[in-house]
Amino acid sequence: MVPRIAALTAMAKKKTYRRRSAKSNQNRLKHLISAACVFGGLYVGWQYYQAHFVTPWHAAGDRAGQEAAESFYSRDVQRAAERYDLDYGYLMALLMLECSGKKPAGARFEPHIFKQLQRVRDGKRENYENVTAAHLTDASDDALRNLATSWGPFQLMGYKCILLDVNIRDIRGPNGIKHGANWINQTYGQVMRQGRFRDCFHMHNTGQPYPRTGLPRTHDPQYVPRGLSMMKQFAPSTAHATN
Repeated sequence: MVPRIAALTAMAKKKTYRRRSAKSNQNRLKHLISAACVFGGLYVGWQYYQAHFVTPWHAAGDRAGQEAAESFYSRDVQRAAERYDLDYGYLMALLMLECSGKKPAGARFEPHIFKQLQRVRDGKRENYENVTAAHLTDASDDALRNLATSWGPFQLMGYKCILLDVNIRDIRGPNGIKHGANWINQTYGQVMRQGRFRDCFHMHNTGQPYPRTGLPRTHDPQYVPRGLSMMKQFAPSTAHATN
């Protein structure tokens, strides 16, 4: 009798332990889900903040570079803005984003674009944007490297010279502002004249209008809000249109 009672007691303890263990596991799962929701919410909130507000350290840097940018580029930008009916404040803000207002502007090689241009040249891809195999006949890897590098104050990719019917040395030379403004006019100038500056900044960086989700696809989430903010500091009178 005693052994049977002991066995029943042990079974009861095991059941109690299992219930407590199951409840403990459920609580842990709830805490884990709650923590994931909190951190997920914080991450999304931070992404939205960066997409719509300029951080203090970025704002300070942008203000610091304004004088040099105006000294180096203001006259040429004003001339190009008048020639192509583009917004002066936008162009100045754009070159601040792309080259920090420095002169010379520097260059940036894009390996992924280089690989795509190789595929077009080698017949493995029909085209890359407006570039076809006919444009790359006998092009060496060094030539493709130049086409896959961004040049000038607006950091135009080298292959953009094909649309402009100019040489790479033209877009990276002293007429870089003029050729860059010409490319902007041809690709999204009409969008700018509609006052859609947020779309313009996003199109320059990604080739696409600003997403409806409210989260940009730019390499830097601060790219668009910084651009919009700098438009005001360069030319308050022209930054009047809708974002």
